[in-house]
Amino acid sequence: MNKKYTIQKSPFKVPTTDGKIIEEHFGNATDGNSKLSIAHMIAPVGWSEPFQVPEFEEYTYIIKGKKQFIVDGEIVILKAGESIKIEKGVRVQYSNPFEEECEYLAVCLPAFSIDLVNRENV
Repeated sequence: MNKKYTIQKSPFKVPTTDGKIIEEHFGNATDGNSKLSIAHMIAPVGWSEPFQVPEFEEYTYIIKGKKQFIVDGEIVILKAGESIKIEKGVRVQYSNPFEEECEYLAVCLPAFSIDLVNRENV
């Protein structure tokens, strides 16, 4: 019998060294799906990543707090209830320079992979 749905109760907790919480619900690390990834994340106060030029589209929906994006040199700040789509091949940096943590969902097409993110050296 083909299963008509999958409930994810044990997302893959990505190990980090910067205090960010990443729980991948579907994607490469969880179920081997390279077409799409969905992750629930919490970025602590003061968190930032290096600039990157991903080979995937990334959709972000802010649940709580605010998140800063630098997209091709333009600063964009989103708050709870807002979302953004960043095209693949665009230079972007993600950060939380604000005074509360930021909780959000990220969807990547194709799925997030460290081999496709193209982070710049710090």
